[in-house]
Amino acid sequence: MKKKKIMLVGRSEAGKTTLTQALKHKKIEYEKTQYVNYSDVVIDTPGEYIQSKELGSALAVYSYEADVVGLLISADEPYSLYSPCITCMCNREVIGIITKINHINGNVERAERWLRLAGCKDIFKVDSATGQGIEQIRRHLGWIS
Repeated sequence: MKKKKIMLVGRSEAGKTTLTQALKHKKIEYEKTQYVNYSDVVIDTPGEYIQSKELGSALAVYSYEADVVGLLISADEPYSLYSPCITCMCNREVIGIITKINHINGNVERAERWLRLAGCKDIFKVDSATGQGIEQIRRHLGWIS
């Protein structure tokens, strides 16, 4: 099975860059993503792209470089940026990823409802700091068997 490339989308501080580091077994260090970061298997996008109508259309263009689009929402989100049934706008597989699942103010069930409403069928729950759920995403992407 071919290694799939994933594009991570979510608001600022949702955990996209931290997840990228965890998926690639790198040391977790906070880095603010200022531009679209490409690697061999991950496209890490700035949160401002999903938070702004002016930049949002660029995500559609970048999605053509990916095999899978990961919609991220942290468990401590106060609201969802994703419109109902938004996944049908993408001609790629779209998965949901809930980050910060062990956050003291987290509500994993609410985050999962929001991702399902957006149209995500496969949803992964992760804590990048502890590594919880990371291997399930890696397996889904064909990075490990």
